[in-house]
Amino acid sequence: MTQAKVRTRFAPSPTGFIHLGNIRSALYPWAFARAMGGDFILRIEDTDVERSTQASVDVILEGMAWLRLDHDEGPYYQMQRMARYREVLAQLQASGHVYPCYMSMAELDALRERQTAAKEKPRYDGTWRPEPGKQLPPVPEGVQPVLRFKTPKDGVVAWDDKCKGRIEFQNSELDDLVIARPAQNGEAVGTPTYNFCVCVDDIDMRITHVIRGDDHVNNTPRQIHIFEALGAQVPVFAHLPTVLNEQGEKMSKRNGAKAVTQYRDEGYLPDAMVNYLARLGWSHGDDEIFSRAQFLEWFNLDHLGRSAGQFDEAKLRWVNAQHMKALDDFELARLVAPFVENEGVAPAALDERLPRICALFKDRCETLVDLARWVRVFYLDRVERNAEDYARHVTPEAGPLLDAFATAMATVEWNKEAIAAAIKQLLKEQGAKMPQLAMPVRVLTVGQAHTPSVDAVLELLGREKILTRLKSR
Repeated sequence: MTQAKVRTRFAPSPTGFIHLGNIRSALYPWAFARAMGGDFILRIEDTDVERSTQASVDVILEGMAWLRLDHDEGPYYQMQRMARYREVLAQLQASGHVYPCYMSMAELDALRERQTAAKEKPRYDGTWRPEPGKQLPPVPEGVQPVLRFKTPKDGVVAWDDKCKGRIEFQNSELDDLVIARPAQNGEAVGTPTYNFCVCVDDIDMRITHVIRGDDHVNNTPRQIHIFEALGAQVPVFAHLPTVLNEQGEKMSKRNGAKAVTQYRDEGYLPDAMVNYLARLGWSHGDDEIFSRAQFLEWFNLDHLGRSAGQFDEAKLRWVNAQHMKALDDFELARLVAPFVENEGVAPAALDERLPRICALFKDRCETLVDLARWVRVFYLDRVERNAEDYARHVTPEAGPLLDAFATAMATVEWNKEAIAAAIKQLLKEQGAKMPQLAMPVRVLTVGQAHTPSVDAVLELLGREKILTRLKSR
């Protein structure tokens, strides 16, 4: 018997923006499908019509595209599959796995109050569940029923979770799940509910591995029962621990989580984000920094962590900085160009110096925004000067040395070596030390006292800008 091709899925609800905790639940099934030569399916679970929005769908698609989590099929939309769900509901009714329940919400609430008062677990009591020899209550007039699934009363439902290990539920602890709401507006069957739709989707889409957040653990026994009632193969489950924010709370919009696309706008690299997110719940030995190709080569479900991962923005910035340092200078120049334009530099102004400027400053930067703020200094006419650095270094005592430096720069041959030689000669003639000249020159020309090698910075800045900025002190 040949093993089925691996097929995984990401099935977000478009009821808000997608944050890092959500996108990690896309990263692992994507990576597993890619590592195993399988397929990755995108499914939009939009049955919550009141809260689902197209804007949220757009952010999901945009965030996944930025991170290059490409899908092989989809996006499928559950609201477009209602006819299929109703068809399967009819099959389950015909096979006796589903029955109509006429208990009203008021009756259900009263039942739960009695159970709570008696210190029992609040649950549906099976009033309308058909059993051999059981007399059901008379059907009330004008009431549309919900459809409930007949949960087995005895035994255990269990699975070997690829993340959490063996998980078991006693069937006696589970009541009969509502799998369709009351019919409205002449419908033959009401709107199917989440747990049912998910199973039909996973069967139809031939999903072999369900990799999702551990907030779904309690749904899984329900879904296993539905798979079995439909005679379908139960997929392999892996329930991922929660991602916590920096305060140790579950990451969510309410707790200050940012949309994934905001990290793109803040200058993070997609490969760095993939690297960082991968380490929030999976590991490969002690490796902290790795490429996308290495991640896909190493990834499997055997090294998923069992404890919650905690987001740390400082660590994310460090990971991003390592990826920036490793980037080819021309590729880095291509990526930083839009951010430089956001800093007020006309696209046409960017020239062949850009890759060299990136090479000079990338070791000092954690994001593309950081790098763009250095790059703009080389292209804008005016430079913003750090007030503290200016007061400390651009003093009246530095004036004669700066004047002599300007004279030397006006005639020197324009390359790094000649500029370095001219500075050395000037310091010798003036009896000055390098910091006495370099610090005020840096403040006047690029706005800050600390930069990479002053001769390299000056060569890239250009004679005209240097002389103009030295005069404007």
